[in-house]
Amino acid sequence: MSGPPSSGSIPDKLELAALLCSRVCHDLISPVGAIVNGLEVLDDNPKPEDRDFALDLIRKSAKTASARLQFCRLAFGAAGSAGAQIDLGDAQSTARGHLEDGKLTIAWNLPRLLLPKNRVKLLLNMLIIAQQTIPRGGTLTVDPIGEGETMGFRLTSNGLNARVPQAIASLLDEGHAPDAHAVQPYYTRLLAEASGLRISLVAEGQAVVMTAS
Repeated sequence: MSGPPSSGSIPDKLELAALLCSRVCHDLISPVGAIVNGLEVLDDNPKPEDRDFALDLIRKSAKTASARLQFCRLAFGAAGSAGAQIDLGDAQSTARGHLEDGKLTIAWNLPRLLLPKNRVKLLLNMLIIAQQTIPRGGTLTVDPIGEGETMGFRLTSNGLNARVPQAIASLLDEGHAPDAHAVQPYYTRLLAEASGLRISLVAEGQAVVMTAS
């Protein structure tokens, strides 16, 4: 039985699929677990105030789980047949539902049009990385580079102590074999290559700028 890819190796298709599945499961464990906890409280015949707390927890967690599932479907899933296109308007609403949480705001300056699905998947994965550059929250500004089906993207992160995570930057530049935690930036690089684009992640003054061009 083969183990995880060794350091420096490139995962094959099956390993990459398994790593991405692990990433999706990781994203869903927290809200689904909270739903289960809320149901357990209800099963214990709680006081009215505890019942209200449990129901509120279940509602919020179900909403979070739904938003994450919708986002993961576009960012990691097939989202249509080979060669399909995705509406940037759908990508915008999905990104807002998943990422905007009271601390993070998205300023979306892209036109509404259809783009090849790998290019839209690339954009959504770039947003995940850009979010990590401002862990205390802030604003992610999304601008186009070029226009039409060959459009690239510029994401500017502004927030307290904005920084470039070096581990992520190296995965965007090099062919290191990822584990389940690191597979997402590695997958982002693969999407950029499939779209004929190159990723850049750099600090510019107090901001962090990520481009695909």
